[in-house]
Amino acid sequence: SVDTETENHIKQALNILMAGRTTLIIAHRLSTLEGADRVVVLKQGELVETGDHNSLIAADSEYAQLFRQQIHL
Repeated sequence: SVDTETENHIKQALNILMAGRTTLIIAHRLSTLEGADRVVVLKQGELVETGDHNSLIAADSEYAQLFRQQIHL
């Protein structure tokens, strides 16, 4: 577990490392994916949805529901 400040430092470092590259991220905290070009959501090994953060949030998708749960914790 990391505090919010440390999490932000980690995100900034990752953004620098990932710039201009294709990167696969498996994330526990969905806020890590907010800047991703594409988010792929798997459920029980099956592809259930894909899109960027904003489109998945706007579609009220499973991703959106999980994201809202995490930000309210």
